[in-house]
Amino acid sequence: MTTEIEATTMHEGRSSMPYDTHRTAIRRASALALMVACAGMLASCGNSQMTTGSIPDDYRTRHPIVLAEGQSTLDVPVASGDIRLSIGLKDMVRGFGQKFVASPAGVIQVQVPHGSVNAGAASKLAGDIRRTLGQSGISPQRILMSSYAAMPNGDAAPIRLSYVTTKAMTSQCGNWPEDLSDNTTANRNWYNFGCASQNNLAAQIANPSDLIAPRAMTPIDAAQRGQVISDYRGENTTTTGN
Repeated sequence: MTTEIEATTMHEGRSSMPYDTHRTAIRRASALALMVACAGMLASCGNSQMTTGSIPDDYRTRHPIVLAEGQSTLDVPVASGDIRLSIGLKDMVRGFGQKFVASPAGVIQVQVPHGSVNAGAASKLAGDIRRTLGQSGISPQRILMSSYAAMPNGDAAPIRLSYVTTKAMTSQCGNWPEDLSDNTTANRNWYNFGCASQNNLAAQIANPSDLIAPRAMTPIDAAQRGQVISDYRGENTTTTGN
């Protein structure tokens, strides 16, 4: 009897040791898996911050400013009862003529409407526009007068001034190729983002060639430099004497 109990106890002791060892191994494996998961979460958070800090879709790359041949236009409004250009319209035409003179374009075109209600008034104002352009330094050979067909009904047709030259421009705004909600999770800006500011910047560039290379430096004004140095020495002497 004793021998059977001892044998049973020894048998139970031997069978319990593998069970405890297996349970301990499971606990260690679970802890190791938890540590790996936590490390993965921390790593993913770090990568997310790096990605957010360097958004790949830059609006300057999506809407680049390029040099291309484009048309500069100015529409001069004409009422059916007008007989001459107002002071404000003359200044507007003169400013457009100055921009043409500064550009490398060769010809400026003046398109006068015909067939519209204000066609007679537009014909009279066309001569005034031509004289104003001449006062801006444009020779008559560079002014091309033409006409275009306008609708007899509707709004008054304007006189259009235009010339073709190299311009700084970018893509047209208002394109929405994808849903805005698709960009929230990835923290990306939408496609049309930055398009308006790029167009405004391109319109403000006076000389588009500045985007290619800088201009040459102007010669030094030796007389002005000598005057500045002389004035500085005179002020310095007066201050020391006092």
